[in-house]
Order: sequence, then C-alpha cells, then structure tokens
Amino acid sequence: MVKDCTILGIDPGTNILGFGVIRVSGGKPHYEDMGVVDLRKEKTHYSKLRIIHETIDQVCESYHPDVMAIESPFYGRNAQVIFKLGRAQGAAIIAAAGRDMEIFEYAPRAAKEAITGNGAASKEQVSMMLRQTLGVDLDERFLDATDALALAMCHFYKVTSPLSGVSGGGSWEKFVRENPGRIK
Repeated sequence: MVKDCTILGIDPGTNILGFGVIRVSGGKPHYEDMGVVDLRKEKTHYSKLRIIHETIDQVCESYHPDVMAIESPFYGRNAQVIFKLGRAQGAAIIAAAGRDMEIFEYAPRAAKEAITGNGAASKEQVSMMLRQTLGVDLDERFLDATDALALAMCHFYKVTSPLSGVSGGGSWEKFVRENPGRIK
C-alpha cells in the first residue's frame, strides 16, 4: 500500500496553466482541488512566469503536497513554443523545489494512457474517466485542470502499480520471484 500523501499535478502553459490536487488516504486517491491560471492578459512572458511561480507556491501553501507530477514539454511545430513551455514548467518546478518536494515528469501521452488506456485520448475522454474514477463532477470548462489532475493520478498509478519497480519491461514472473509474500 502506498503511504498517505498529497500529489500536485501541473499542466504547464504560458496562456493557461492547470493544476490538480489529490490526497492519497488508505491507499486510495481522493479529489482535493483543481483550477486554472489564465495568463492570456499578461503583457510579458516574464510576468507570466512570476504569476506561475506565485500561484504554485500558494497552492503548495494551501495543500502541502508531498509530490509534484508535471507534464514534460513536447515538441510542436514551433521551437519557440517548447522554449516558452519549458520556462513555464521551470517556474512551477522552482516553486515545488523550494519546498523540498519530489518532482516527477510525465509525457502527455503517458498521463492519458494511465487514465483512459489510450495515449491519444481527447481531453474530454480524460475528464470523463477522472469523473468516474474520483466520483466528482468536474467542470468541462477547465480541461487544462483535468489534464493536471490526470498527471497527479498518473503518478498515483505509477507508485501503486505492482510492476512500477520492475525493470526489463516488467514481467510478472520477475515480480512474483521478488515479491513472494504479496502473492496469494
């Protein structure tokens, strides 16, 4: 069983940043909060970075997360986009690192696959699965926040999977050999 903890998921963005918080209690995830930071009205990229850092610091102050699961930047058509996303990611990471949190990066496809079983799932599909899994009503207007919640859940699934610590592609035979007390 995974120890009780709080996981903060971050979907970094320079226009919209999403965050999601889950609390793990008794080995089960529970929804805490989610939200978005709308940065579209900010005049400079540097003011956006300051707001990202301050907001994530405030979320950390409110929920005292133990772990941050953040989306890793991916390459699109424009190289400038990945640089800006990397900076946004860095601003959020610095806020977490300043609180000695463990930080884990997940590719967007990994989070979608963890939640829906399909790495190419739509944001709406991810949101629907999270609603069912966590038993909460999630507002469709905040799909960046549900993506962040998906990152937190992706980390939860990674640390609770019986194969998470198994190397070499993860075989059940190796898991059984290394964990005889967990097999009935």
